[in-house]
Amino acid sequence: MTPTQKRKRYLWGSLLTLAILIGLAGVALHVKTYQPTASANQASQAATVTQNVTTFKAKNSKLTVVFYPGGLVEPASYSNWVAQLAQAGYTVKIVHFPLNLAVLAPNQAKKVVGPHEQYVIGGHSLGGAMAARYAAMADKKNLKGVFLLAAYADQKGRLDHSKLPVLSVTASRDGVLNWSHYEASKKYLPRDTTFMTISGGNHGGFGSYGHQQGDQAPHISNATQQQQVAHLLIKWLKRIN
Repeated sequence: MTPTQKRKRYLWGSLLTLAILIGLAGVALHVKTYQPTASANQASQAATVTQNVTTFKAKNSKLTVVFYPGGLVEPASYSNWVAQLAQAGYTVKIVHFPLNLAVLAPNQAKKVVGPHEQYVIGGHSLGGAMAARYAAMADKKNLKGVFLLAAYADQKGRLDHSKLPVLSVTASRDGVLNWSHYEASKKYLPRDTTFMTISGGNHGGFGSYGHQQGDQAPHISNATQQQQVAHLLIKWLKRIN
């Protein structure tokens, strides 16, 4: 075998190894991805699913709600409270991300929002942080507000100089949220931000996907937390629209 043939063989071997490693990483992430519960799956049947977004369309929608899921959480996992928003008259678009990680495509909202569509944007956990980053750089003409579920804005997503209404919702039994970072990051939000707490709820309860690693056991049912999330969001949305 000539030196050139050896180099080619080595190159192809390296590429094959890399492809296998990438494939294994994808499988590992899929295994770790939090899947929707049966009730969330059932609620998701009312939605339309395309490559970039899961849409719960409301009749005579008052305002569009763009939502970024938490890291490694399947979009359908939020269907229970999202369906309640749609029933209340708000079209909801749950954005899809590569490997279910909003950090890999934080500007994905551009692909799902129309040029004249008025909307609010928010997210859960990592998705909330990325939604804040998007809102910080987005054209504010059609953006009407930002909401954070068990999430906080970082310096890249600072909204403290913005006039946008902001809602921040946490849960008292959240064992995943970094509470010290959450408190420290309040400086990046407007002074008139609305802060609400769901008593007895936990981190995973902002969706319906079972227990999340590191979370505390909730003192309320998932159905109750879903209802409270929907109630708080609808109340806030009514103030905007």
